[in-house]
Amino acid sequence: MEKLPTQIEVRGARVHNLKNIDVDIPLHKFVAVSGLSGSGKSSLAMGILYEEGSRRYLEALSTYTRRRIKIGAQAEVTSVKHIPSALALKQRPSIPSERATVGTMSEIFNVIRLIFSRLGSPVCPNGHRLKPSLEIAQVMSMSGDDMGKLTCPECGAQFDAFSAEDFAFNSAGACTNCQGTGQVRTIDDSKLIGDENLSLADGAVASWHLPGRNFMPNVAEQAGVRIHVPYKDLTDKEKDFVLNGPEQKFKMDFRSGTGRVFHDFNALYENAHAAVWRSAQSSKSERAQKRISEFFHYSTCPVCHGTRLKPELLKQLAGGLNIAQVSELTLGDLKDWQQDVLKELPSDMHKMAQSLFKEFTDNLRPLLELGLDYLTLSRNGNTLSTGELQRIQLSRTLRTQTTGVLYILDEPSIGLHPDNITGLLNVFRELVHQGNSLVVVDHNVDIIKAADWIIEIGPGSGSAGGQVIAQGTPDQVAHDDQSKIGPYLNGTAKLLARSVADQPAKQQIDFGVQNYFKLKNVHAQLPVNRLSAITGFSGAGKTSLILDSLVPAIQAQAKGQQLPKQVTKLVSSLKDVVSVDAAPIGKTQRSTVATYTSIMDNLRKLFAAQPLAKKKHYTPTYFSYNNKQGACPTCGGAGVVTLDIQFLPDMQQVCPECNGDRYNQAIQKVKWHDYSIVDILKMDVREALPVFKDQPRIEKELQLLQEVGLDYLHLGESTPSLSGGEAQRLKLVKHLNRNQATTLFVFDEPTIGLHPLDVKTLVNVMQQLLDRGATIITITHDLNLIANADYILDLGPRGGKNGGRIVASGRPQDLVNDPQSLTIKYLADYLKRYE
Repeated sequence: MEKLPTQIEVRGARVHNLKNIDVDIPLHKFVAVSGLSGSGKSSLAMGILYEEGSRRYLEALSTYTRRRIKIGAQAEVTSVKHIPSALALKQRPSIPSERATVGTMSEIFNVIRLIFSRLGSPVCPNGHRLKPSLEIAQVMSMSGDDMGKLTCPECGAQFDAFSAEDFAFNSAGACTNCQGTGQVRTIDDSKLIGDENLSLADGAVASWHLPGRNFMPNVAEQAGVRIHVPYKDLTDKEKDFVLNGPEQKFKMDFRSGTGRVFHDFNALYENAHAAVWRSAQSSKSERAQKRISEFFHYSTCPVCHGTRLKPELLKQLAGGLNIAQVSELTLGDLKDWQQDVLKELPSDMHKMAQSLFKEFTDNLRPLLELGLDYLTLSRNGNTLSTGELQRIQLSRTLRTQTTGVLYILDEPSIGLHPDNITGLLNVFRELVHQGNSLVVVDHNVDIIKAADWIIEIGPGSGSAGGQVIAQGTPDQVAHDDQSKIGPYLNGTAKLLARSVADQPAKQQIDFGVQNYFKLKNVHAQLPVNRLSAITGFSGAGKTSLILDSLVPAIQAQAKGQQLPKQVTKLVSSLKDVVSVDAAPIGKTQRSTVATYTSIMDNLRKLFAAQPLAKKKHYTPTYFSYNNKQGACPTCGGAGVVTLDIQFLPDMQQVCPECNGDRYNQAIQKVKWHDYSIVDILKMDVREALPVFKDQPRIEKELQLLQEVGLDYLHLGESTPSLSGGEAQRLKLVKHLNRNQATTLFVFDEPTIGLHPLDVKTLVNVMQQLLDRGATIITITHDLNLIANADYILDLGPRGGKNGGRIVASGRPQDLVNDPQSLTIKYLADYLKRYE
């Protein structure tokens, strides 16, 4: 009998910076992929394993189905053998809509709706409550017109009990006033008039700036409103017409944007309010809707009071609570509610209840293991962090109990407290135990150490990476001299990348926050011109304290405005705040390292000053691939062309005319020191530095890129393709050449996508900011970064209702001597490993 394959065989992998590598990935094992930021880990995991695994599965489906699913392009690889169907949990999950909650996303709410309809106690029209019974459950299980027909034993009234579907706020149970969103939106009148000192002709009405409404002042003039005097000087009657005037047509001459004049044009008048409502109904693009949303303010629906449900549904109880009250429970509290429901039930219902609650428990268990016990079922999905979204996805995956699937997880430890890593590893082992294969791209040392097999890509980043430098069991890699993660596995790594301050700071940020989510009465002090780490479990209040309270308070104080209502006190000398996240830079490949910095502007001026450019009258504009004078006519400066191949997926290929160089041939003939602008953009920072030693403006930017550890990036490299850590450091470049004595830099989870050695690079960049007088606050779970902080403020003791207090604060070297919180205990244990 032929043996089943035991590994995925990848041959000739060339995606991004992978250097034609051959690698075998064990099947039915937990495989960790390690390497520096930008080394090629994601290129292997997502660019080859996921793309090929998902594409091959989808190509097996019918043509009809394939046309409705986006299929990835074929990866640049010679061959991939024995690859299962692949599913990926990406580093940045898509943001859910306003209709999604933790309950609906985890599907626990579906089971709860069923529990209420089958095990709940309905109320008859005359207010009599019926106790849960097997008869009610049987009636609710019927189909057709007989479903839910109940008779009250007290008054004899016949009525229809609520079904599981009736309890759905995205369906039959939606509040009729807010359509199940829990919020109503109304136009904020204060936003309609942008500047009352302007006249209508000069743009006083902000909502008339929305697309297609720029001629409204002329229509208002036809109606007798003065449009050349300041809005504040109009009569009350004129103002009322601007804001609320009737919709009617006026004959007028109308000049279009192209200059064409239409005589006796029937122009329909839209008042300032109507312009917003009409735009909201007709606009389809996300950007337009975001702009329109600025005219609205949102408030809790006065009918359902934010529950999203029809009020009559709240009469039915299960376990002594209505469905809205259950939705307000945290995931950790649902077990107690389960017991309360079971206590109410007669003995002949226990078998049915156990069956329903088994489904309930199976949904709940992985969420609790992944440390999400503090989330409420009603929490809006679009308010969750990246890590929380990813863990909900992971719990759903586990529940499906598939077998023979290749799961690829990108940074699943995002947002996880060290105490939750054990739960995450239990989930990994269960996935493998179910007969699946698991590939995890992560930098957490405990996750890598727990893997069955490690594949390490390197040795460096960008063009210096892309090779397999070590592979084997954790013990084998720990003792491999070529490995970069090895020292962290065997305990010989040096954690400190800077000299932690041993003297107290001269100044403090002193502030208080009261009654804001889980923060009840918190008084915090953070040192100025120091690196502070804000730590604690997810849901402990870190974001509420720093991003929602301290940051807007400093900004308000600098502008002389009122502090946010939850901030009771602020004493601070800081005036500016810079938030540094790991979000991608730019949305298209037209954004590059050169365009994001000032390098591109200076290059264009440099090339426009060359003799041939002057002779041809080429201005700096000609040296931009985003302008038609400079762009390749075939690809329009994109460097790639997209081919529509009917029922097959669109295919992108390198532009056949410019070979991906973006520029037309005429522009490429202009040379500076024998280099065309295309030659320059193909250089990485290291190559470019000696070339521009006599061009101080360009040289300075290149030196800053080198200082933040990005000297391996090419100047023409697309910024949306950079890893989170690379994007973060690139954003910091512009802040490294000036004094930052009054600036607060806030980093939220800055080590996403960062190898422990990359964390050292980031700490060095932070030190450069500190040397320029900056104050840095980082919200983090990363023990490598926490070890390098001058000060720790730890919130807890856990998350949700068990968070919101300062449980430890002070210098790391003092706190670890007597750990008073779980975070400090883990930090102390971590530091002992590397003594």
